[in-house]
Amino acid sequence: MLKTLEELIKTIRERSEKPELASYTKKLFDDKKLCISKVKEEIGELIEAVEEDSNKIHEAADVIYHLMVLLESNGIKIEDVMEELKKRQK
Repeated sequence: MLKTLEELIKTIRERSEKPELASYTKKLFDDKKLCISKVKEEIGELIEAVEEDSNKIHEAADVIYHLMVLLESNGIKIEDVMEELKKRQK
């Protein structure tokens, strides 16, 4: 399960280092406003899916992908986020 997330992060990082011209991920990296607006949009769609009890998994996957791109494109490493969460464990 977590391997899939690790692979996603690896792919996002590879696209940021060696962007493919037609990559959607590259498009998000190149346009900070688009990246932010997509996270907002996807979170809204997830909330709507939860409220309507439909398509929740699909929308949650979209949120995770777009959030990972937003974090990476702003120099926020998921490892640092995980470390912060670990500090908060009681």
